[in-house]
Amino acid sequence: MDTRQLAALCAVVERGSFSQAAESLGVTQSAVSQAVRALEQRLGVALIDRSGRRAEPTPEGQAVMARAQRILALERDMIRVAQEEADVLRGRLAIGASTGPGARLVPRLLIGFRRLNSEVDVALAVGATQDIAQRVLAHELELGIVGAEKPHRSLVYEPFRADEIVLALPPGHPKAGGELSLEELKREPLVVQQEGSGVRAIVEAELRRLGVRPRDLNVVAELGLQESSQTAAEEGLGATFTSRAAIERELELGRLTSARVTGLTLRRDYVVVRQAAREPSRLATAFIAYCREA
Repeated sequence: MDTRQLAALCAVVERGSFSQAAESLGVTQSAVSQAVRALEQRLGVALIDRSGRRAEPTPEGQAVMARAQRILALERDMIRVAQEEADVLRGRLAIGASTGPGARLVPRLLIGFRRLNSEVDVALAVGATQDIAQRVLAHELELGIVGAEKPHRSLVYEPFRADEIVLALPPGHPKAGGELSLEELKREPLVVQQEGSGVRAIVEAELRRLGVRPRDLNVVAELGLQESSQTAAEEGLGATFTSRAAIERELELGRLTSARVTGLTLRRDYVVVRQAAREPSRLATAFIAYCREA
């Protein structure tokens, strides 16, 4: 049944006039007349007595109107429920992150997002930037948050957050919160990440620009993961270059300290990678919007 016909009938009876009913509904008078006439034809009875100056319902019209009001109320309730349900995010959000943002930053953001959206299941895969990009391409992940762009015609990269690479030091280090010269850095016991690490590549490129070669450094250990080098620094084995975003909590708790290196400015941008031909889902769009606010 066309609820617009029911609404027209109720408006005519309530207003006592086809013209006033049209005004209240925001339509033309002829549209109201046609709607009521169509409803009368469908039911096979007259619903409005048009013989007087005021439009009055017939006995059949009174009976129909009472039920029409209930139907219209149910329609309004249905619309309200549907809109409320549409406002609730639910489903599964599967994303990836490279080891830098995936260590602390992205998990914290996912947990905060999940607290606000209890109907959402979240899944995070952590791996090398190239691996995350490949999984996005393969539709295994909707998006990734990585520390470097790996150009591909089927991928889009968008800015996410700036990150600083710092020299993390063991607690109680005499240079904590201070500054090391390049000569002091050369003598400092250093724990480096494995070859191919984004952080290591950035640090070595900047040091070469300043005339310092990797072999000039006092490397005491080469450890694969960013977390491994951070643990080594916590345990006092040596200093390590790492993402500030990845050690924010350790710095807050005093498990690690940091220092500047004279002339060395190390910054990079975390980026979101997604498929160029795939529009972000409502869940992914909401998560990125939350991240930018948080």
